[in-house]
Amino acid sequence: MSQLMSQPSQSDKAKPLLTASVHDVRYFASLLRGIGFSNRASMRFTAGSGITVTVEEARTLLATSYVYADHFDEWAFDVDNLQAAPSQLSAPDFDRHATSFEIPLNTLLECLNIFGTANMSSSSSTGSKHKQWRRADDASDDERGDDARRPNANRIDQHFGGNEKRTSMRLTYAGPGYPLTLVLAEDSSGPTTTCEISTFDSEPNLELPFDAEQTALKIIFKSSFWLRDALSELDPSCEKITLIANPVADVQSAHRGIPAKPLFRIQGTGAFGSTEMDYPNDREVLETFECSRSVSFSYRFAHISRTLRALQNSTKTSLRLEQEGLLSLQFLVPVPRPRGGMSDSFIEFRCLALDDDVAQ
Repeated sequence: MSQLMSQPSQSDKAKPLLTASVHDVRYFASLLRGIGFSNRASMRFTAGSGITVTVEEARTLLATSYVYADHFDEWAFDVDNLQAAPSQLSAPDFDRHATSFEIPLNTLLECLNIFGTANMSSSSSTGSKHKQWRRADDASDDERGDDARRPNANRIDQHFGGNEKRTSMRLTYAGPGYPLTLVLAEDSSGPTTTCEISTFDSEPNLELPFDAEQTALKIIFKSSFWLRDALSELDPSCEKITLIANPVADVQSAHRGIPAKPLFRIQGTGAFGSTEMDYPNDREVLETFECSRSVSFSYRFAHISRTLRALQNSTKTSLRLEQEGLLSLQFLVPVPRPRGGMSDSFIEFRCLALDDDVAQ
């Protein structure tokens, strides 16, 4: 991670390349926390899409979190103000509608939680599409009389929520050479905090392209807890985890006296033995199951366990295996839209199989 030549402060008043704001940072922080196992993170802003944050471990595990532009109350990307870093100018695939840099992810998460409200459960916020925006100690509309009926009364409070404490954020980035600036506030009448986080030149990330045409196994778990509970029950001393799957036709054609092949099995192996968990061919468990041939690939349990935090906040999980053993795990994470309704984001992990693994 190499630092850019200069880090002008916010006081230089450079015109922002990106301005984004959100009235509740919990969902943004949750998407980042799901890949928070590595401090070195590559962040990419794209004009029409949003933010992607990528981390890697041991040149084997790659994790990416996608934060779409419609998750923000405000998203303004000034393409005309984009100035490329020297290292980016020479790149053959330079994109004028995007910019990227590296950032210490732990520092960013600590800033988002500076008021202690970024780690709160967000389930209560997703349960209601229409919330009465009012401070806890405010009087009712009738008690406030004419003040409550003015069109602009307490309009600023609408940005900060009601009884639950939450942190709002305004994010700005002036371009290469400038820090990432966060302005955070807990409510409209309370203090604000400005954080400036140094950015660094992007270095090439691990590339693990998944070839959809080479997919040997595709599973969609109807609910993420079917996978989360299985991984949580494995002994932490496990050294490797093996994924075994067979086509439905092979499972159904098992002969009497011959042990039936598992449809899908998760096997954890460690110094104290092994644990096996089999999944039935049940639509209440596996919403989708497509297996073109028998497969068996192993992965380091330490790498697979990195997915547990993302699993906790997801509603569905997609598991795919390539013919050569590349594993793709995609976790669907619901995020409320600023103007009502829900939107879907996701966190993706890709992991290489152990070298000594042999396909069954």
